[in-house]
Amino acid sequence: MIKRTIYVGNPLHLSVRNEQLVLNVPHAQGMDKLVGNTIPLEDIGILILDHHQITMTHAVLQKTAHFNIAFIVCNESHHPISLQLPLDTNTLQTERFKYQIEASQPLKKQLWQQTIKTKIRNQAYVLQKYGFENAAMLQWANDVNSGDTLNLEGRAAAFYWKSLTPLLAPNTHLFIRDREGAYPNNLLNYAYAIIRATVARGLVASGLLPTLGIHHRNKYNAYCLADDIMEPYRAYADDVVFDLVKNFPNEQDLNKDIKTKILALPAVEINIDKNRSPLMVGLQRTTASLAKCYMGESKRILYPEL
Repeated sequence: MIKRTIYVGNPLHLSVRNEQLVLNVPHAQGMDKLVGNTIPLEDIGILILDHHQITMTHAVLQKTAHFNIAFIVCNESHHPISLQLPLDTNTLQTERFKYQIEASQPLKKQLWQQTIKTKIRNQAYVLQKYGFENAAMLQWANDVNSGDTLNLEGRAAAFYWKSLTPLLAPNTHLFIRDREGAYPNNLLNYAYAIIRATVARGLVASGLLPTLGIHHRNKYNAYCLADDIMEPYRAYADDVVFDLVKNFPNEQDLNKDIKTKILALPAVEINIDKNRSPLMVGLQRTTASLAKCYMGESKRILYPEL
């Protein structure tokens, strides 16, 4: 079942009753209990809090962890800055941690090769969709070697963003992808944060540690593996953002309508092994296949291809 992404952008008090998330509207004289304003916790995949006057009970933190809900908190600029995930969601977690920790370098390099091949190939199809040349990208995808020692990911990224300049920054000579950069970097940041949370949630559900990556190793990053596995999924976030840029060029802020469209990312249809499913459901196949690779039961991560 596809899980819902719940965005809370108003002053609310959150609590839990009968396995339901209860949203109460605060008033000066206390709480106004809205009986019908509830959401089954089992239906929620991602919960995003984006207002400094939101309050909650301890039960909300406890139950979101119990139901494997990715719990995201945003800052004053409305960008996600915190992600909470449960520590205990898979009965084989200890065994899978062991396999993940003991994974060999050759295995990690092969998994990274598969990851970057698919990422570049998906980027190539995004370029094609928006009318840009992609032959070089397809060639680089075929040439990625074990561990991507030639850094074709970096070469492809430079070509990708430069090619998209007429769409993303028509008044400049070059669009620069930068977290702190000009529009539409703000939209891309938000979309990537949603993908990252969805991936991290899937990894935890598959009994894996999001911290231990196959390529990313930054000691200050608690989600190295999530950042690895999300790479081929970035193209889906790009596609949503590019569509917004093309059809709503004057909507450059993260307003409610723009956020609503980006928050639909987990429900986007993807294709994995000729089977179509919502992104959040398909991503669970990706993380489960990664667990099998660690355990020696498979040699291939199941990634989506555009």
